Order: sequence, then C-alpha cells, then structure tokens
Amino acid sequence: MNNATDLMVRSQIEARGVRDPRILEALRRVDRALFVPPEERSLAYEDFPLPIGYGQTISQPYMVAIMTELLAPARESRILEIGTGCGYQTAILGELAREVYSLEILAPLAERARERLARLGYANIFCRQGNGWKGWPEEAPFEGILLAAAPERLPQKLVDQLAPGGRLVLPLGGLRQNLVVIHKDFKGNLEHREIFGVRFVPMTGGEEPPETPGKNEYAP
Repeated sequence: MNNATDLMVRSQIEARGVRDPRILEALRRVDRALFVPPEERSLAYEDFPLPIGYGQTISQPYMVAIMTELLAPARESRILEIGTGCGYQTAILGELAREVYSLEILAPLAERARERLARLGYANIFCRQGNGWKGWPEEAPFEGILLAAAPERLPQKLVDQLAPGGRLVLPLGGLRQNLVVIHKDFKGNLEHREIFGVRFVPMTGGEEPPETPGKNEYAP
C-alpha cells in the first residue's frame, strides 16, 4: 500500500459509506496506478473513470468499491466477471474470492490484462477473450457475477450460470441505466434491487434474441 492509495480509499470510498473491512483492505493492496496507461498515471487516484484504449475506461474507484460490496464475495466464492478491461476490478475480486473467471471481448485488452495480472502474481484469476453474453458455462455455476458493461436487458445465460443463493451485480439499461443487484434464491427465483443511476459503456458481443419473458427475465 502507498500513501496515495490509502488517501484514495479513506477520502473517496470510506467517506462515502463503504464499510466492509475486507473490501477496504483489498482496495489498499491494489495500486490503481498499475492499471492505467502511463499518460494517465498522474490521475490514477482521482475518483473518475480514465481511458484505457479501444473506447474503454477503468471505472472510478468508488464504483469499483460499491459494486464489490454489493456482490459481497466470500473467501470461497467463484466469481465471473464480464468486461475485464485493464484488470483493476478483476484484481480486487482476486484479493477477495477463491477464483475469478474474467471475460473481455476485445482481444488486445484481454491479453494485456492477462499478462498484467499474471505478472502481479494472481494465480487464482483466469482471463480470456470471449463474448460476455455467453458467460463461461464450462466453469459454472458461480456464486457471484459482476458486469462492467451495460446490457439493455438481463442476459439469460448469465442468470443460468448464477448459483442458487448467488448475486449478479450489473449496470442495466440503454440510454437510462441503473446499477442493479439480482439475487437468485434456492428455488431459482430472482429478486432485483435498483441502487442508483449509472453510466457504463454498452455491453457488446451480440445478444441472442430474447425468448418469451419468464420468471427469470427483468428489464428496466
């Protein structure tokens, strides 16, 4: 931990109500400056998104913190992340969960993140290039799923890969987006909770045509 990271956590995250000590400690262990391009490093500890290339961004520190707190990963959790980006959120999850499986649709970003996370010693993180709409079915089910890009409707294949009792945290919507938490109970029913309005890059990759809405579908 460096002084800039500690100040970022205290002033931007603790001060705004994130209280889980495991998450705060994970944020202190991961230096955000290691995940941004060199030309952006003077702004690495500021509380706003930064460009990482290919039209993508690293999320603001507070958004990473609150989404992680809403996901509430346990030490034995297996987590699926959609939208690796630069790997910062991935690293935070890797500090908290047993295993993290992360998909990034843009091959150059996927490869850079994979190399960066391996170099930083995250043996429990597995990254690959892939379409987030399809998830990672061969490793399912997951106790938690987190999306760093916004689909216009809830991807059914990700719901199917969520373990009973698990949580799915995502920005959901088109022009109007909300941060949403989906909880799957042990009978397979879904409960959703809207947190607040957000603005994320849209989820790409090509959604399959929706089926007739059923109990597991939710759209804003």
